[in-house]
Amino acid sequence: MSAPDPRRPDQDDEQTGLGPTRVRDLAAIAAVTAIVAWILVRYNYSDFPPLPLLAGVVLYVLAALEIVIAFVVRSRVESRDVGRARGQLHPLTAARVLALAKASAILGAIAVGVWLGLLAFLLGQHDLAAADHDRPGAIVGLIGGVLLVAAALWLEYCCRAPDDPSAVGDS
Repeated sequence: MSAPDPRRPDQDDEQTGLGPTRVRDLAAIAAVTAIVAWILVRYNYSDFPPLPLLAGVVLYVLAALEIVIAFVVRSRVESRDVGRARGQLHPLTAARVLALAKASAILGAIAVGVWLGLLAFLLGQHDLAAADHDRPGAIVGLIGGVLLVAAALWLEYCCRAPDDPSAVGDS
């Protein structure tokens, strides 16, 4: 029996490095955040100001920007127009866009959790006029968070090289 070669890790070991964002990780972040938000809202709702209808509109703006960036990156990657020449997508820019996508996916999951926790509390309050007023804003925010997560995951997908073996069959 020979000693393991340090240059070739066992196949059972997890891969190191930056991998695709997993939906289950984002769901876990959203679930934990929703529980914490529900607890905080339950004990502090009377101290909150009225929730404006468009409180989560910034999430829609971020999602729209990421979709636009995804179209640009996707067209450059598909046409193999990535490099250091003028007019090409610089590899460092692609890495920054990937970091933006990963951070936005986490932000979106946190936003989904916060809005979901708030909405869960509000749906249980049938006798408060303030809760009736705040429900539409919480729904708008929740949808914005979901859209941001979807846009971020798509942007991350668009950053993959066409011949990347992890681009097929990952979730």
